[in-house]
Formats: sequence, structure tokens, C-alpha cells
Amino acid sequence: MRLDRWFKRRIPALSLSHLNKIVRTGEVRVDGARVKTATRLAKGQSVRVPPLKLAAPAAPARQISSADLRALKDMTLYEDRDLLVLNKPFGLAVQGGSGTAHHIDGMLASMPNEQGNRPVLVHRLDRDTSGVLLVAKSRKIAADLGEIFRSRQARKIYWAVVEGVPKPAQGRISLYLAKGPGMGEARAGGKQAGARDNLEKMRVAKHGEEDARHSVTYYAIVDKAAPRLAWLSMKPVTGRTHQLRAHAEAIGHPIIGDPKYGRSPGKDPRRNDPLRMIPEGVEPKLHLLARRLILPHPRGGTLDVTAPLPPHMQRTFELFGFDVKHFDPIETAPE
Repeated sequence: MRLDRWFKRRIPALSLSHLNKIVRTGEVRVDGARVKTATRLAKGQSVRVPPLKLAAPAAPARQISSADLRALKDMTLYEDRDLLVLNKPFGLAVQGGSGTAHHIDGMLASMPNEQGNRPVLVHRLDRDTSGVLLVAKSRKIAADLGEIFRSRQARKIYWAVVEGVPKPAQGRISLYLAKGPGMGEARAGGKQAGARDNLEKMRVAKHGEEDARHSVTYYAIVDKAAPRLAWLSMKPVTGRTHQLRAHAEAIGHPIIGDPKYGRSPGKDPRRNDPLRMIPEGVEPKLHLLARRLILPHPRGGTLDVTAPLPPHMQRTFELFGFDVKHFDPIETAPE
């Protein structure tokens, strides 16, 4: 289990920001060594928990919400006794954070099993990324699926609409990424800038830099409306924070509607920067879809689930005549 989840289970009132701080300053130790929140704990290890300042007592148990249950059922792409695959909509957070009260992790409390245990998230998507999200109905299945993701047996395919037309038409992006100077940046919009913009921004780093992690993505152009934009199919091999968004920016073709990558803070993409004009009729929302997920099912066989386009991407596809049935080179590419 990850260290942050270990804390969440045992000390629910501890905020994620406070946990990040005491981990970063070395107050939390595992077997006497400094760690990160993503460090995985093993049986028999000793965790040092420093004195904690908890802002408030734990909130009372959340009432099961029939509205949340209906919403989750409407999102469901596939379900069996072990897992649930959701079609996460644009703008809905997967987990809570500062200023985020409504999120899928909280909504899952409306689906307890007979023992009162709730489903468990297996992976995450950014708030504004739409598409396939995998949820386990037990911690055992969550652990099995987690190992499948860590061992890279899961095949993930994303669709994106990017500015301009990348060259070559098919390629491999291999870069080191690290947290960059984007912490707490707010996008243009004044009152609308807030917690959702205080996400870390990743930057291209050099091998050997502190916190730099290798990242690899394969991409292929499916269709294009040259020279304005292109529809890409992207297959991440690694799973770094904001990987596809940072990679698209790094090759000079940021994803359309991305509020954090690919343009200068404070600029309106439609008017202030003629090199980054969003075509008329295209909504300035992130055009990134977790299109398809293929992996071994823990009970045997293969799980293969595809998500439809979110409404704003559907309108863009119709505007430029893109056909979802068009041949996707990534689909048949070798592993």
C-alpha cells in the first residue's frame, strides 16, 4: 500500500497538503529513512508518525447518496462482481483536495458492499481528462490490478486533439519529467482560477536531476485539419503526472484547451497570442480522452473497454469531419 493511502486509512482527518509537508520535511520516516508519499510499504516495516495538528475532528460518516449512485450508474461502461469501469466526464475530479468537495472517490461511498466496504480507485485521471476509469470492488482486486499496472501489462490508448500537425506523423516521445515552476499558477480568468489550477506543472528535465523520472509515449496522427490541428492517438508506456499533456507541449503541439501547458499565463488563447489560436467553434476545454483500456482480468480473460467522446470533443470531431471509425495506427501497433 502507498504511504499516503496508509495515512488516509488510519488518520482520515489528516489533509493531503499537511501529509505532503511532513513527508517533504522528513518528519515521516519508514524504517528510519526518508520517503515520499508514493513510497510503497511492506509488511513488518516501521512508520514514524510525528505529532500531528489536525484542523478538525473527522467528519461524521457520509450518508449514502442516491444521486451519487445514479450518477455512477450513468457513467458505467462495464461492471462485474470484481470491478467497475466508469466513463469519467470532463470537469469531475477523481479525488478530493483543497476546495474540491465533489469527486468520484467520495461518490463511491454510495456503493458499499455487504461488509460495508466501498469500491477502491485503481488509477487516476486529471479533472479535465475524460474517459475510462477503473475501480475495484475490493482491496484484494485493487492490489491485483495495481500490480498489473505496475508491471505494464495494462495497455492504455488516449485520443487528443492538438494544435498544429506533428512531424513525423508517428513517433516516440522519450523525456525526463520533473515538477516545475508551475506550482500554484492561476490561469487567466480571475475568480475562476482556484484550487483546480494549483496542480503541479511538469517540466522537461535532464537525466540525473533530482526528482526527474523517465517517461515514454508513442503517438500517431489519426486524422488532421492541416495546418490548424490534428487528432492524435497516444499510448503512454509510463504513467507520470500530466505525462501526455507535458509531452504534447514538449513536441510543440499542445493539447487544445489545456489551461496549464502550451501557452503563457494570462493570455487568452483566442485573442492574445496569434500563434496559439483555437479554431472558431472549438470549445476551450481540454481535448484529451482516455479512449481505451486493455488488461488481464484478475479472474482470467481480458478486460477491454472503450469510452465514447465527451460532448465537447464530439462537437470538434463533427466540425472537422473526423470519423471515430477511422483507422487508428496505435490500435494495431506492436507492444
